[in-house]
Amino acid sequence: MKAQIGTRMMILLGLGVLALTVPAFTQSNQADNMQIVREKLRADKKLLVAQTMQLTDPESQSFWPVYESFQKELTALNDRVLKLIQNYAQNYASMTNEVARTLTDEYMAADAERLKIRQSYLPRFRKVLSEIKVARYYQLETKIQALINYDLATGIPLIQ
Repeated sequence: MKAQIGTRMMILLGLGVLALTVPAFTQSNQADNMQIVREKLRADKKLLVAQTMQLTDPESQSFWPVYESFQKELTALNDRVLKLIQNYAQNYASMTNEVARTLTDEYMAADAERLKIRQSYLPRFRKVLSEIKVARYYQLETKIQALINYDLATGIPLIQ
């Protein structure tokens, strides 16, 4: 049953990301709605993490502050990626080699930054969790990111 709940929540997380990219490509300005959706997604993700991690009370007290700090950095990075997607949408119809180069370079830099953040938090998570739970948490983050990447890939058209 827990697996079903987790799977459903991961699907919802993934679909929510698509909801964030569609406005970028329709170029509608729905900042308030996007913020509400993003806050809901963060809450849903935290619930999924709580259900999946099965933390003891002492683990919870140590884990959640590290988690919140980690998510804050990821949110800043995701904001950067969202701006990149919006920039792509704005330039899609009149793409130039220069813009394509800039977008590619920015995407690669963001991708490298995501790995850097994940690596920098690994020792912090290891201080507060067993290696099995650290691995479980990183697996969960990887699965969520894979869903997000899939939704982005299906929701963003290839460059022409």
